[in-house]
Amino acid sequence: MKLYAPWEKAFNKIATPFEHFLHAQTTTGVILMFMTIVALILANSPLADAYLHFFHTKIDFNVGSWTLSNSIHHWINDALMAFFFFIVGLEIKREILVGELSNVKVAILPILCALGGMLFPALIYMSINSGGEGANGWGIPMATDIAFAISALVLLGKRVSPALVTFLVALAIVDDLGAVIVIAIFYTDQIQMLPLALAGVSFLMLLSLNRFGIHMVLPYFAIGLGMWFFMLESGVHATIAGVIAAMAIPSKPKYTPLNFTLHMKNKLDAYDRYPVGEDNRLHEEQKAILSNMKDKIDSLSSPAARLEHDLHLPVSLLIIPLFALANAGISIDFSSIGETILQPVSLGIMAGLILGKVFGIAGVAWLAIKLGLAKLPHGSTMSQIFGVAFLGGIGFTMSIFVADLAFVDNEAFIFQAKIGILCASLFAGLFGYIYLRYIAKSS
Repeated sequence: MKLYAPWEKAFNKIATPFEHFLHAQTTTGVILMFMTIVALILANSPLADAYLHFFHTKIDFNVGSWTLSNSIHHWINDALMAFFFFIVGLEIKREILVGELSNVKVAILPILCALGGMLFPALIYMSINSGGEGANGWGIPMATDIAFAISALVLLGKRVSPALVTFLVALAIVDDLGAVIVIAIFYTDQIQMLPLALAGVSFLMLLSLNRFGIHMVLPYFAIGLGMWFFMLESGVHATIAGVIAAMAIPSKPKYTPLNFTLHMKNKLDAYDRYPVGEDNRLHEEQKAILSNMKDKIDSLSSPAARLEHDLHLPVSLLIIPLFALANAGISIDFSSIGETILQPVSLGIMAGLILGKVFGIAGVAWLAIKLGLAKLPHGSTMSQIFGVAFLGGIGFTMSIFVADLAFVDNEAFIFQAKIGILCASLFAGLFGYIYLRYIAKSS
């Protein structure tokens, strides 16, 4: 019997797109945690000055008399994170078309819980900061970090039902969509109409490519890059271009499954007509047939599905870790940490992410089920929904992103916000995991 190495066994296993998605999010969560720790160590070590200097180093792009100049920190947040938001857009689109959000009866619970999980944290934050200088940070505790939250739930294995995992995925994706809308509408100071109009024209060009059945990725990338630049110049945060571009990517394959099957059968018959050469070497015609079959396999998958699959790894292993390294590194004075936590901004974020998410997710779920508007996910209990609500309080990536937008050039508030985000996310993640593992009642 032939023995396979572990990685060979992994290649033999067939995974669904949803399983690939969960694996990617779990991987992202682990790497995010590691890079956050690295960033905190660097910011509180003798290398702190070098760490800060590196991310504030300017990088310029010059074309004739035109110059685009930003620090490495801004290039990560404004440019590289556009790819992260592009993935978010593809995930939102997939969920709406074929995922949990495509069935209204199934989608109603995570949609209502996501809305509650955004509204209650914002209200709690405003109740603490209303009228104060930090009032603009109300959008910070609205966000849920999908990678960390799903990682914690997946680690519980069979202790939670698969339906509960898909519930959290759907909830987090609706939450991401809400965060994108909040960023686009409420965290844009001044709008330049001409660049915004050009961004709109770029989007119409992307839709036209889709309408005319263009499945090559390169034209979408070229026009999407232009749209990102116009969005950057318009004053609307440039990363929004990633989400908008994702909506225009074709979600239907070029060929139907029936045509694919017939084509493959014909090609396999042609492949088998050639005799096996010495040392099992392929005939040149067989190589050409295999190449053609590969092209057909690629064409059976839609551009949206291919891009989501292909980009998850670089976004998970490069862009998100760089974002964490650039943004999570804060110098902590442990002698005054108690005073910082009690500042209205930090307190509002922690109360919003912990209490607001629990009231918003678990409270709305309980009310919706009692009113008969929705049903519990199959194989789950209200007790487990309560635990998931705590995991929803992990606001790391998107919350830090919103904090930088809410408190531009206000280092004191950004520091307080990040302290609040880190403390709340740590507590929410640990408590949610422990509660679901040891306390929550299963069905």
